[in-house]
Amino acid sequence: MMVKRIVANIGTKAVEDVRTFYSDLLGMDVVMDLGWIATMTSGETAPTQISIASQGGSGTPVPDLSIEVDDVDAIHARAKQLGHTIEYDLTDEPWGVRRFYLRDPAGKLLNILSHSA
Repeated sequence: MMVKRIVANIGTKAVEDVRTFYSDLLGMDVVMDLGWIATMTSGETAPTQISIASQGGSGTPVPDLSIEVDDVDAIHARAKQLGHTIEYDLTDEPWGVRRFYLRDPAGKLLNILSHSA
């Protein structure tokens, strides 16, 4: 048996607002929209992962989603430009990632990160 993929489901009454957030901030594309559910993709593929944690590292809460991007500084700047509140500012962590936290319109805590070179 093999796990083929894992899909993150974000419960919200404001599907359009949350869809717009991920499109505007991360440039994700809508591949299905039935009104009550919208599925978005980046077009990239990655290994299937689940992280199990008692904390988020550096004394932060465990995020609901961790999203790896190619340029965390650009996404951080875009988040600020779009007026999003940064909950944990851009930080180089000792385990080799550069990241920041913010919440989506559904209240999910997002860990936006890039691995250090």
